[in-house]
Amino acid sequence: MARPAVQVECLVGSQLLSLRGISKSYQSGELTTQVLHDIDLDIEAGEFVAIVGSSGSGKSTLMNILGCLDKPSSGEYYFRGQSVAWLTADQLAALRRDAFGFVFQSYNLLAAADAVANVELPAVYSGQPVGQRRQRARELLGQLGLADRLDHKPGQLSGGQQQRVSIARALMNGGDIILADEPTGALDSQSGQEVMALLRELSLAGHTVILITHDAGVAAHADRLIEIKDGRIISDQKKPQTEQKAPPKSTPPRANASLLNDLGEAFSTALRSLRANVFRTMLTLLGIVIGVASVISMLAIGQGAQQEVVDRISSMGSNLLSVFPGAPNQRGRWSVASLVPEDADAVARLPNVLAAVPELSGNQTLRRAGFDQQTSVNATYSSYPLARNWFPLKGSFFTPEDEAMTATVAVIGQTVARQMFPDRDPLGEFLLVNNVLFRVIGVMQERGASPWGQDQDDVVLVPFSTGSLRLFGQRYVRNITVAVDDTSLMHDTHQQVHNLLLERHGIEDFTIRNMASIIETQTETENTMTILLAVIAVISLVVGGIGVMNIMLVSVTERTREIGVRMATGARRLHIMQQFMIEALTVSLVGGLLGVAIGLATTAVIQSLGTPVLYAVFPVVLAFACAFLTGLIFGFLPARKASRLDPVQALASE
Repeated sequence: MARPAVQVECLVGSQLLSLRGISKSYQSGELTTQVLHDIDLDIEAGEFVAIVGSSGSGKSTLMNILGCLDKPSSGEYYFRGQSVAWLTADQLAALRRDAFGFVFQSYNLLAAADAVANVELPAVYSGQPVGQRRQRARELLGQLGLADRLDHKPGQLSGGQQQRVSIARALMNGGDIILADEPTGALDSQSGQEVMALLRELSLAGHTVILITHDAGVAAHADRLIEIKDGRIISDQKKPQTEQKAPPKSTPPRANASLLNDLGEAFSTALRSLRANVFRTMLTLLGIVIGVASVISMLAIGQGAQQEVVDRISSMGSNLLSVFPGAPNQRGRWSVASLVPEDADAVARLPNVLAAVPELSGNQTLRRAGFDQQTSVNATYSSYPLARNWFPLKGSFFTPEDEAMTATVAVIGQTVARQMFPDRDPLGEFLLVNNVLFRVIGVMQERGASPWGQDQDDVVLVPFSTGSLRLFGQRYVRNITVAVDDTSLMHDTHQQVHNLLLERHGIEDFTIRNMASIIETQTETENTMTILLAVIAVISLVVGGIGVMNIMLVSVTERTREIGVRMATGARRLHIMQQFMIEALTVSLVGGLLGVAIGLATTAVIQSLGTPVLYAVFPVVLAFACAFLTGLIFGFLPARKASRLDPVQALASE
């Protein structure tokens, strides 16, 4: 629970910044190093203070504590009379955003952003509108002599110009307090003089300037000189005031930006970062693209194969029961003679039976002038079209009268029609079937291949009486096909047929196959294969997600200093997390879109090569959702790591 801010006693109540008994130590293994020792310090608003000391004296640590980048190990720090000891990380970020402006020795500009974007960074986290903050950034850069360098990135600017951009950034939100850490350390003498002149002007304009330096010449520009050695203040001297200063700056606190504005800025920053590392971004995208494309194409192929098999079986009739001679699991049962046409007649009289037809089939030789071939001939009843849901395209099917008269008439399939009558209409033509002359009275509709690859159109259908007597010389049938009227009662009808035949034969010398059960079994098998393909594809998507996480972790490591700069300019933990989460999500979503496009294109190519595929919305939505979740899940850990970085350690990273 946060402790409420405590009002300081009147001794420090009028001071801008007050330190009381501040100590700072660092723990490295079992070794403790104390950097600051019981520092007491007051800084008034509008002062120009130089803190001087040699390297390792603790001056930079003191600056970090003054700027709320670091916390002391002990003691109290008061800002405008209120203790900051119990402020949360986000409250400290808001304080840095509204009150402080940092000018670093190494500039700490964002390499991928131009001068304007670097300057407006603090205003992003204070929620200023885009147009307003951009206009102010341009004005500040113009006042500092950089009007012709607005769109230049840090790598295109000299050291002095980069430091001016850093100063402009410090002033973006008002810059009540300017903390300058060795601002001239990386500059030549001329640029250094210019920067110190700027800081002097800021002091005269009412800004509180705290200068950290080891150079006595640089420190001479200040009105107050504080010398620190071995973590202790050894002297504190003020110069007589010779210049008229403006009243001290005091910018009122700002509210945090709205969530929508934060998300928009995070998205813009993420795109800029991804563009700055295009090659790495493309490699990251590759894993997601391959995963999404695999999910779409593999599911399309799997479902296409499943649908084709189901369609082929269904084309034979999903409402059919097929009765075969021989007991179940009996070897050589196809040669058993146990079924007769009267069995079909008896089954046809059962309730819910639409038709029951015997079938006696075998290969026979067909002949016509100049044509000779082997074809399957099927002797059956006139109700065969009703049972098989397969009707003549031209002509007619034979009738019960044809069966009674043992008529030599035939109905042929499309394949037979093309091969035996390529030059004429087969209707009314004569055909020798095993040396018996038949007249063609009809041509069946085209049906295509069976699920087992057999050409169903390569067939000649003849009356059962004619075929059994004149072609096959037997009455025992090869199978009986039973068409069920109401498929919801398929199981009951199956049982009734079984009981009827068992009663007629006395023994179970027959086998009944349920086409609906075959379709169901085949569908389950194909579903298993489709799931297997989908799992393989999802695994590749997960591998792509791990790649995203690895790249984002590398990105956090590489951009640690950038994270520190953002925190120093007012970014809260949520801002940092949003930025890296949105980068991961952007990579995943762009990869998802590319994967969807490539997956659909690949599926189309595979389809053009003759492989059956089935386009569906679900696999596309599934793949894209997986890409989104990949970015969300695998981007969380890197984003969380980035948001929990310590500002001081982040700024000190190389």
